[in-house]
Amino acid sequence: MRYRSTPALAIAAAVVFVIGAAGAQTPPNQPARVAGRPNFSGIWQALNTAYWNLEGHSAQALDDVGQLGAIGSIPAGTSVVRGGTIPYRPEALAKRNENRAKWPAADPEARCYMLGVPRVTYHNMPFQIFQGEGDDLLMVYPFAAANRVIYMKDQSELPVDSWMGKSMGRWDGDVLVVTTKWQNGESWFDRAGNYASNTLTVTERFTLLDQSHIAYEATLDDPQTYTRPWTIEMPLYRLIDRQAQLLEHKCVPFADKLLYKDLLEKGNKE
Repeated sequence: MRYRSTPALAIAAAVVFVIGAAGAQTPPNQPARVAGRPNFSGIWQALNTAYWNLEGHSAQALDDVGQLGAIGSIPAGTSVVRGGTIPYRPEALAKRNENRAKWPAADPEARCYMLGVPRVTYHNMPFQIFQGEGDDLLMVYPFAAANRVIYMKDQSELPVDSWMGKSMGRWDGDVLVVTTKWQNGESWFDRAGNYASNTLTVTERFTLLDQSHIAYEATLDDPQTYTRPWTIEMPLYRLIDRQAQLLEHKCVPFADKLLYKDLLEKGNKE
């Protein structure tokens, strides 16, 4: 983990203000372009099972997660990885398998940590993009009250690695390209234990196909973990319900029994 001079808490305060003022989704009749660029404003969601496993997987029972019957099962899904599988180095694949064997307790999602990039994009909750006349964009997520500013001009390095890292954007024609660095290497990509180190660079491409669909790609480059860069791809769908809005999912209280299990058991015995 790197430590340097700490920048801008003011940005966090500004983010809180924007979220509080934003409310529901931009109406469907929003302008197609903002400041000459495609308008990505709205609430979007991935409709697949990548949040369970980026790679192809069969339906599976969750035998160790209580008596939920068929409700407690993993839905089958096709791979969103271009080429089908993640090109792990042998030692990294062993670590991935160890992560998988320790799920769910070891999963940062179960512990209510921020999901990191790119997992936060295809989590099974929608997210909202705010795009105005200014340069920067804002993406807001219900889970763990996460958000990220897409910095279009500020390319400075973060003073410390973090769960969400720093996302820096640019326009490639009408495509929004976002490069994220300086994540802490503690997050996973899914519930199957897929992961990266803190040297990961994620390059996302958001292409607005029409008012209701984004073509999403993310290329992951981490020489410590993979033999080569690799890419995931999927569509994102706009929520068009008139009532569409983000609902908070402050998950900290739900993680207490997992994080403080030993203390709670000790207290009950006393």
